[in-house]
Amino acid sequence: MSDQLRPPGAGVIHDIGYRHYDGPRLGRFAITQALTVSSLRHAYGLGRSGKSKVMPILLLAVMVVPVAIMVGIENALQFDNPPLSQMRYIFFLQAVIALYLASQAPQLFSRDLRYGSIVLYLARPLRRTDYALAKLTALALALMVLMGLPMVILYAGALLAKFDFTLMTKEFLSGLVTALLLSILLAAIGGLIAAATPRRGFAVAAIIAVLIVSFTAVTVVTAILDPEGTHRDVASRYANLGSPFSLVEVLSSFVLRGGGDWLPSTTQGLVFAAVYVLLVAGCCWGVNARYAKVARG
Repeated sequence: MSDQLRPPGAGVIHDIGYRHYDGPRLGRFAITQALTVSSLRHAYGLGRSGKSKVMPILLLAVMVVPVAIMVGIENALQFDNPPLSQMRYIFFLQAVIALYLASQAPQLFSRDLRYGSIVLYLARPLRRTDYALAKLTALALALMVLMGLPMVILYAGALLAKFDFTLMTKEFLSGLVTALLLSILLAAIGGLIAAATPRRGFAVAAIIAVLIVSFTAVTVVTAILDPEGTHRDVASRYANLGSPFSLVEVLSSFVLRGGGDWLPSTTQGLVFAAVYVLLVAGCCWGVNARYAKVARG
């Protein structure tokens, strides 16, 4: 069609010689799956520059190396009982988990906003809910790897030390359940904060502030309400709702009927479960709403 016959403002497709794609088109599920795997790899710097691998691999080493040393000592000295359970180890190194979340959540959520590549993703058959779900799932899986790998080493070390197989397996499975609950909650919170801003530095500072300040506040309030540490004061028990780490610790104790410092009653456990579900649902809704705003321009 010549320029004189083309209607004003009409688009045109130029055939510049590229080969046409005649293969199968896999659809939204395959795109979401590929984006999840790609985002999980990026959470550990795989497929990216060497500089991007430093922080996630360093933090993974901080989680794994102490466990390897501990396993070596318990096997060499032949302890009667393991020095630390899997569940305790997670909360013992929660500062490392918080740093990992603060460093990698902006990599998954803020980069596409900063460079405008989010528009390209949402221009494809992929919907914004698929994009948000893929990113949140990848971050939760990355956190699960961070916490799950030391647990596997602890479990293998306990079996090598010939501790009770049934008890060690129960502790290992309990630790995995706790890690899964914590991974989902932290991914939702970190994803919401990181998706709120395209600036990586702001997202890192905000995530650290939310996690560290909330845990410090819970520790101080609990110490004031229950100075003897008996965990009998009802107000001090509910104060644990203020931090994601203490919230999950109490919730896992309720679900697994043990493992924490105190066992919540049925009412307390249901309250903690309700707050957990509301937090995860609210954060996921917030991430989806954020991308809806981006899609509208």
